[in-house]
Amino acid sequence: MNFKSTILGHEEPFINIKNGSYNQKNHFAEEKVSIKKEDLGEITSNNLITEDILIIDIQMHFSTPQTIRTEMVGESVVLNFICCNNVEADIDEVESEKYTTENTHNILYTSKLNASFKIPELEEINYLSIILSPDFYSKLINENWDLHQKFSKNILQKKSGYLTPKYVPFNSEIQWAIHEIKNCKYSGSMKKMYLEAKIKELLIFQLESLKETQNKALIDEKDFKKLLEAKKILEKNFTNAPTLVELSRLISLNEFKLKKGFKACFATTIKSYVVKLRMEHAKKLFKDKASNVGEVAYKCGYKDVSHFSAAFKLFYGFTPISFRKNYFNIKISLLCWEFFDIISLEFFII
Repeated sequence: MNFKSTILGHEEPFINIKNGSYNQKNHFAEEKVSIKKEDLGEITSNNLITEDILIIDIQMHFSTPQTIRTEMVGESVVLNFICCNNVEADIDEVESEKYTTENTHNILYTSKLNASFKIPELEEINYLSIILSPDFYSKLINENWDLHQKFSKNILQKKSGYLTPKYVPFNSEIQWAIHEIKNCKYSGSMKKMYLEAKIKELLIFQLESLKETQNKALIDEKDFKKLLEAKKILEKNFTNAPTLVELSRLISLNEFKLKKGFKACFATTIKSYVVKLRMEHAKKLFKDKASNVGEVAYKCGYKDVSHFSAAFKLFYGFTPISFRKNYFNIKISLLCWEFFDIISLEFFII
């Protein structure tokens, strides 16, 4: 991958990276760009480079409108995070939104990038782009191309395009992962290990966010509101959850749309969601009070203790009795340690 960005009307690019020449196995090469001119404005860019990864964190502020041409030679998968509004983007052979929206993200595959960005005057511009080689990207997703079938097909056919038609808003997980990448305190090989792990974490959050948006886009807005209502009903009544037929009537949505829509929007079935709510409640009851298994089963909506125990073990991996016993043993141990700490402190004072 070779990456170059130039301000229209200026001969020299302000970023010019040929990362094929960076073959470090254990660390990132670091490049900092800092340009400040009265008649132009200010550009700062922190770039981290290895053979398979290019991280560009760029801020710009211009006194007059400017156009930036960006070229990238070689295949790449770009995790793109936009933290600004009103930039007009035009990418050759790629359908995209005309203007950027603050705090949105998407994933782009390109075999050869040619793009222009019209930057308005007096706007604070901030982009974070994490550019990966297709080989490195395939390792991150464990070559599980089923995660995004259409996007995978584009990559295999070397056809440029976005994973989803529109950029979607950051969620809190994405914002925090970006913060951690930008504020990495490590150096050398530790920095490379940390950033590679964070890039994978960020990619997981992106794929989850983009997939949720795709699923919601397939569902009518009125139906989506009804599905949210169904979710709230289950959260309030999970100990005595309505049947599928009853829930369908409560939200005025047919059973087929309810079952299919619930799984598409919330990545779980109605039955599994009720079990999850019951198991989380059971765990709280075991922690808060010395309730026996039968009492907890009843309070979680189970009439048969054996059914509750089987569900608990399937969900957590151990029986309710084992959990209760281990939890209280740990609690008693901690209390003993606190007691001995107090005794030791009093002895020391005396």
